[in-house]
Amino acid sequence: MKKFAIAAIVASLSAGAFAAQGDIIARLRVANVSPSASSDKLALNVKGDTIPELDFTYMLTNNVGAELILGTSKHKVTSGAFGGAEVASVKVLPPTLTLQYHMNPEGAFRPYVGAGVNFTRFYKFKDESGLGLSVKSKSFGPALQMGADIPVTKSVFVNLDVKKIWMDTEVRLNGAKAASLSIDPVVTSVGIGMKF
Repeated sequence: MKKFAIAAIVASLSAGAFAAQGDIIARLRVANVSPSASSDKLALNVKGDTIPELDFTYMLTNNVGAELILGTSKHKVTSGAFGGAEVASVKVLPPTLTLQYHMNPEGAFRPYVGAGVNFTRFYKFKDESGLGLSVKSKSFGPALQMGADIPVTKSVFVNLDVKKIWMDTEVRLNGAKAASLSIDPVVTSVGIGMKF
């Protein structure tokens, strides 16, 4: 009898908790943006940031969804050519669109994988070096994603998510190219979601 009661509770939590075709899912996450930076010159490095992230998924079918990911981060840029000193700071806005496949949409544990594209805008660049540094303001690149939703109620769930986003820019010195900079962050996040 006790096992039956536990099974009934689990079933009541998961029943109807999954998203179906036409549903909209909203998630609010806390995300750690950890750049895997590399540059061909100036030995540039980009520091990480922790940010709030908002995303919306529209379920095209019970298994396939399209997700728009929104968030902005601020990064310090250091240079080994200047003894590891901070040479700049920049804000990054990389709206990312992924197409997801939800492998177990009716289960109590609902993993998914996704792939897509990001458009990155670099803004509020601040040159800390006094050398006349600037960056190219736009970048396009691919994105990969995997995660899982774990239901709490019929419409609320906990979300775990990891993304790899490829983004790069050009660092300029008095308007002339000084270095290429690949930022390529891994974004690890946890949050709460709700389906509508």
